[in-house]
Amino acid sequence: MQDTFKEKIAGEIVLSPDPGKTIRKWREEFGISQHQLADSIGISHSVISDYESGRRKSPGTQVIKKIVDALIENDVANGSPTIKKYDNGEGMDCILAMGEFPEGIDMARFIRAIGGRNIGYQGVQKKVYGYTIVDSLKAILSLNSSDYMKIYGWSIERALIFTDVHYGRSPMVAIRAHPLTPAVVVYDKPDNTDELAIKLAQLEKIPLVETDMDVKTMIDKMNRFKERE
Repeated sequence: MQDTFKEKIAGEIVLSPDPGKTIRKWREEFGISQHQLADSIGISHSVISDYESGRRKSPGTQVIKKIVDALIENDVANGSPTIKKYDNGEGMDCILAMGEFPEGIDMARFIRAIGGRNIGYQGVQKKVYGYTIVDSLKAILSLNSSDYMKIYGWSIERALIFTDVHYGRSPMVAIRAHPLTPAVVVYDKPDNTDELAIKLAQLEKIPLVETDMDVKTMIDKMNRFKERE
């Protein structure tokens, strides 16, 4: 699992439009200071600061490897609390399906594929690198803060698709309260999406999509994305 996790983090940094910001996100997720990270890989903490602020151009692959190795090794030394958060979510009844895409899917293409309508953020949007389909009622009743991390799978740049949605307040409130934000939130057959959910999506700059597509068909669409073209 550690090697796969390393690959996912490194890939996210390399593919990110802002690698420094992504490095900072993962450093903070692992609870490591700039000084600790710099000491672990034998460089000045000002170099880490320069990467994260964008003052220094994106690090090369060897530096990224050292950063990722240091994050994982530090976590293992502390009992692997972060690694355990990012397991595959097996045994969680609220997760109906999840998967990763071999490459990023353009947001407009993704929304078209699921017959969706974006009622949230309309600005510059991320690509989608995976999906998790969640039974929202079961999630509300069963997920604690640690379990919540598991719905993000191996990449936060993913679609969180919620079924059994009435007004959609709870999923967006939970997302806003969490330090990680998905690429897009999808409500499957919502009764009537609340204005508060829409407002929160706009504040967090997250497309909020409504779709009437049934879950089985949606999973079929996701599986097609998983096949390299």
